[in-house]
Amino acid sequence: MDNLIALLVGAPLLGAVVLLCGGRRLDRSGHWIGTLLAAVSFGLGLVLFADMLGKGAEDRLLHQRLFSWIPVEGFQADMAFQLDQLSMTFVLLISGVGTLIHVYSIGYMEHDERRRRFFGYLNLFVAAMLLLVLADNYLLLYFGWEGVGLASYLLIGFWQHKPSAATAAKKAFLVNRVGDIGLSIAIMLMFTTFGTFAFGSVLPAAGQAGEGKLTAIGLMLLLAACGKSAQVPLQSWLGDAMEGPTPVSALIHAATMVTAGVYLIVRSAAVFDGAPDAQVVVTVVGAVTLLFGAIVGCAKDDIKKALAGSTMSQIGYMILAAGLGPIGYVFAIMHLVTHGFFKAGLFLGAGSVMHGMNDEVDMRKYGGLRKYMPVTFVTFGLGYLAIIGFPGLSGFFSKDKIIEAAFAKGGTEGWILGAVTLLGAAITAYYMTRVMLMTFFGEKRWQPDEHGHEPHPHESPKSMTVPMILLAFGSVFAGGVFGVGDRFVKWLEPVTAFEHGHPPIGAGAITTATVAVMVIGVGLAYLQYGRSPVPVTAPRGSLLTRAARRDLLQDDLNHVVFVRGGTHLTRSLVYVDHSLVDGVVNGTAASVGGLSGRLRKLQNGYVRSYAVSMFGGTAVLIAATLLMRAV
Repeated sequence: MDNLIALLVGAPLLGAVVLLCGGRRLDRSGHWIGTLLAAVSFGLGLVLFADMLGKGAEDRLLHQRLFSWIPVEGFQADMAFQLDQLSMTFVLLISGVGTLIHVYSIGYMEHDERRRRFFGYLNLFVAAMLLLVLADNYLLLYFGWEGVGLASYLLIGFWQHKPSAATAAKKAFLVNRVGDIGLSIAIMLMFTTFGTFAFGSVLPAAGQAGEGKLTAIGLMLLLAACGKSAQVPLQSWLGDAMEGPTPVSALIHAATMVTAGVYLIVRSAAVFDGAPDAQVVVTVVGAVTLLFGAIVGCAKDDIKKALAGSTMSQIGYMILAAGLGPIGYVFAIMHLVTHGFFKAGLFLGAGSVMHGMNDEVDMRKYGGLRKYMPVTFVTFGLGYLAIIGFPGLSGFFSKDKIIEAAFAKGGTEGWILGAVTLLGAAITAYYMTRVMLMTFFGEKRWQPDEHGHEPHPHESPKSMTVPMILLAFGSVFAGGVFGVGDRFVKWLEPVTAFEHGHPPIGAGAITTATVAVMVIGVGLAYLQYGRSPVPVTAPRGSLLTRAARRDLLQDDLNHVVFVRGGTHLTRSLVYVDHSLVDGVVNGTAASVGGLSGRLRKLQNGYVRSYAVSMFGGTAVLIAATLLMRAV
């Protein structure tokens, strides 16, 4: 079975090569080829999963070495893969949800002239993410990490004829490069510390390394995770990334890209367990981003950007849980998987709404769409109930466990983190209820566009609704399946050490508090958006609302600190270069030039001048000789 691991990556990679290099002859069939090869990867994943279930926990690690990638004396890097319970979880999520998004894209991109290229990029995205989670060493992981960055750049800017899309793609690429520097430094530190960067050597030996070195490695890994997973302070690219086609948004937010940072931290658990200071920073970043994304999501009228703020917040939950150590690693991954179902369903539902509304994204121009799009309404509604933590649905089980783990941290820190997670749950219920009410309830608010064309809402074709229905099943049942008998905990425990947390208050009390704040959030949103008409033009709002509409001024801060700061730094360096460096160089040249000009006057070509010079020199030599003898 271990010989099949490379095929998990090879199938979508083959699709990318064929579709991007095959030319226009594949325009009519390219979407089917891309979807089929993504499905092949998922099928192989299911075969390997079934085989893994038939083995004991200690025998489930599979390893496949293809060749020596970089064979240098003292520096060995293999093209090798490992498949364990953690990577298998990601394989099924990436290939399964990825395949559904491929199917959805067949209908969504039906009229796009570059559909073949789009599916080639989708295949490349899936292949790069699979390489990232299947690599058996950090250097190969870095290769997949950069592949994900490249694919996201190509897909976010797929409609590059729109300046906003081209700018968003460059922004995502550049912000992620900052995080990538962190990963590259972490790998260098690993090699200097352990002499290798293979998981099988680095992680078991982490306990013998100094805490200072592990802290440095952990902080660099966190920097990398912040870039890919859009966490503070590298979160500014995520909202702009909505300029890409909606299937891209679903793939980025549910199965690839933003999940990579969570995987990196959990995979490197041994490093963080030996660096408590780095763990604290991880929890702080997760807690801050959790609230940051939720507040931004409350103020967005663009349906996709509201969901983007939601993703930022939900990934914050996962990062916070990963920072809690052994009491949180499993629940970070559990919430990641359930989030993959309901967030993919929400984004595909948003795309379905846009499909029926002439690509309109402003929710203030929707209203009453449940009458026209019943399948979209039901599937989107189930995803909505899952993300707000409605009892019995998947998000309820996974998010509730993170809240319990936060309280179980103990002491003042535990109470603070627990309060933050509860506040985040309340805000999540508020902004998602807002999205639901503005889109599917109330009276219709759409108007004819500048060409006089009025939208005619209608249900999407089956190629789009069937994936949404399947994801809705996951939104409803995944959390319960994982939670019964602690199945998911037992599944991942051999890879990520697990410790039962002991919150200062009972689990029942925490669950009651979680449901209560969810009801409060829903109620507040209903009072504001369900009982009165929604204005087509957004009111000015409070200072916080205006700031949230501008992503809590994150771009303004970046502009002041980095753009203006960089401009002033550049001007200062230019001034130093002109005044000091050029002054020294030019002054030296002028001095040499002036001296040579004066010396040149002595070389005038007249014999009498040379005779006088020789006579003068001779006189000086005679005088010097006589003086020395006298002394």
